[in-house]
Amino acid sequence: MEKGKYGALVVAKWLIAWAHSENAPLSNMKLQKLLYYAQGHYLAKHDNPLFADRMEAWSHGPVVPTVYRKFKDAGSDDIDLPDPKSFRWSSVDDETADLLMDVWGTYGIYAAWRLREMSHDERPWKEAFRPDESYIEITPAAIQRGFRAIV
Repeated sequence: MEKGKYGALVVAKWLIAWAHSENAPLSNMKLQKLLYYAQGHYLAKHDNPLFADRMEAWSHGPVVPTVYRKFKDAGSDDIDLPDPKSFRWSSVDDETADLLMDVWGTYGIYAAWRLREMSHDERPWKEAFRPDESYIEITPAAIQRGFRAIV
């Protein structure tokens, strides 16, 4: 498997900007789950990861730690782009943008807590999560296997 088409922060910023354009709420928890679903759908379709950043099985579901840390100061509030003037829609190619819009259309309608519950019912998180351990990776291969069954 290749390293990833983008950094997770690029994808996260695209999703944050999209949420703002739709006037929709987007907390860090919801962003984390949307990143998980975007990664899963991309892997199922392209056999390579959308982003290379590590995803881990946390108690509230899949999390990309690099992105979580970037926006953790927002707590459970909506996230704002750190520097809106530096964001460009073109930072993501059209095919990937279409996939992200599909992910938003499918999963963006749900509240963060509902997405958390959905991810808890899915194989990639269930197989990786250990309540007494931290920093367990949900590998791209595990995500791909799980999403090939869904998509």
